[in-house]
Amino acid sequence: MVDLIEWPELPAAQQPQWPDRAALDAAVADLRALPPLVFAGECDQLTDRLATASRGEAFVLMGGDCAETFEGATADAIRGKLKTVLQMAVVLTYGASVPVVKIGRMAGQYGKPRSNGDEERDGVSLPSYRGDAVNGLAFTPQARREDPRRLVQAYHTASATLNLVRAFTQGGYADLRQVHAWNQDFVRESIAGEKYDRMAGEIDRALAFMNACGADPEEFRRVEFYAGHEALLLDYERALTRIDSRTGLRYDVSGHFVWIGERTRQLDGAHVDFAARIKNPIGVKLGPATSPEQAVELCERLDPDRVPGRLTLVSRMGAGRVRDVLPAVVEKVTASGHPVLWVCDPMHGNTFEGATGHKTRSYDDVVDEVRGFFEVHRRLGTHPGGIHIELTGDDVTECVGGTGGVLEADVGNRYETACDPRLNREQSLELAFDVAGWLISR
Repeated sequence: MVDLIEWPELPAAQQPQWPDRAALDAAVADLRALPPLVFAGECDQLTDRLATASRGEAFVLMGGDCAETFEGATADAIRGKLKTVLQMAVVLTYGASVPVVKIGRMAGQYGKPRSNGDEERDGVSLPSYRGDAVNGLAFTPQARREDPRRLVQAYHTASATLNLVRAFTQGGYADLRQVHAWNQDFVRESIAGEKYDRMAGEIDRALAFMNACGADPEEFRRVEFYAGHEALLLDYERALTRIDSRTGLRYDVSGHFVWIGERTRQLDGAHVDFAARIKNPIGVKLGPATSPEQAVELCERLDPDRVPGRLTLVSRMGAGRVRDVLPAVVEKVTASGHPVLWVCDPMHGNTFEGATGHKTRSYDDVVDEVRGFFEVHRRLGTHPGGIHIELTGDDVTECVGGTGGVLEADVGNRYETACDPRLNREQSLELAFDVAGWLISR
């Protein structure tokens, strides 16, 4: 029987207004009785891996959907996202000779914070879409009704996703001998795909040489792959928090890595309190309004014991602000002695409405923010530890720019995201080659 954990009553931002309390209580009871999606030992292992990145001995790659959907949890879609992250990781590892810690923005990204509680179309106002764990994307009263039974469906969809990811990463698909096979589609004919193909040929020759010498490391056959998501929906996260029988400590077993968003990082709020009480490695998003003092206060609250790998600060400043705002934050946190991992999210600060009326992002802005992130850390002598990217394995046209030349007028051609625009695989690969170059010269 799962121990019942008590949580303090604190203000919680961005939570659904569930219309049926009895249905919520039933959903939470079901979640409490379900097995863990991840294990405490895996979370501790990830903490160790993130600690190496915080010291500049590895690099973190986080990538996946802006908002996962139940309908999108197909084998092809999951494989496509995984393939994209694996290709990016190979580019970074081979191009910069650095180990890459791979975290999928997967198997839990079913809740979304919203700026407005309601959405209006053609004079009709309905509740905003808050992710598939809360309500449906279709603009109808029935779909937009907040339904707590969706929390249980989120668990089962996450379970199916993780099962498939584990099969792919441990069952041969992630074998380095597959590097060419990961490129057998539309990406191969692109400039980034051609560069990747040449690099894959070099890896093949290196592997053949090692094999001829009698070396066939097990590490080449499988990869460590972790799952992360925003810990937004506290009814879900709390219900999936368990007390580890070995240590008596709390772990959120909904994912290996969870983070607090820009909209929910209030020091006196329920999200920060929740993250402070669990043992998982955790992250916090920091927007351009973050003061150095606020950043240090978050460090003190979330990592008082100063455990390397425990806390990741994810800056999302925007290309136009990162060089001005981030330095003071990094300097203040560094001076405080907290061993944080610094990661750049170049997506959320660079969204705008394009000519077609769709939300979009410029690939050039994304690249410029990552470049600015590296410049700041290089100047201060600190470590640029990773990137956090919203991406897909599909040939979408949601972000403009890149060598593929997606124009603003083209954005609506394949705009398939449930929320924010994502880089397609060609743009993601192109970014990985740029980051590999900056890692070499840091």
